[in-house]
Amino acid sequence: AYQPDRGKVITAEELAKIRDWALQRFRDTTFQLARLEHPNIVRVDDYIAGENTGFMVMELLEGEALAAVLLRDSVDVDTAVDWVLEACDALAEAHVNGIVHRDVKPENLFLVQRHGRGRVKLLDFGVSKVALTAGTAQEALHETTTMVGTPLYMSPEQIRRSTDADARADIW
Repeated sequence: AYQPDRGKVITAEELAKIRDWALQRFRDTTFQLARLEHPNIVRVDDYIAGENTGFMVMELLEGEALAAVLLRDSVDVDTAVDWVLEACDALAEAHVNGIVHRDVKPENLFLVQRHGRGRVKLLDFGVSKVALTAGTAQEALHETTTMVGTPLYMSPEQIRRSTDADARADIW
């Protein structure tokens, strides 16, 4: 709201709407992710609502982000192919369940050590697009005109309009 003596300010009511929108989006996304049961996707165990906040309870992972590994070590082709295939399996599961990640990058792929080798876990669905029933209030909640994702890893279509991103944008 514009106030002549203070310029453009955000009111308490406007802040409450933003907070309520963000909490509802976080809650919706958490519940969608909790339905996913895939060895290459971080498991979401619970959602806890607090006063003006929400908490996503996820499995505890031990390992490190793929980005850190790639900065430090060289990776043989066979291992790299295995990791890419595991990431593709995770994305396929998300896509079948109506979730487009929109931020696939090495920082969001976590390597968990299992039996002497890393297993990929897809993390951070914070900017994901969740398929919801057309025309519902929840659908409108998830629409945004803001570019979301990491530009170096985004498809041209996602850069032009994030709301149009579909499974193909994740594959890019």
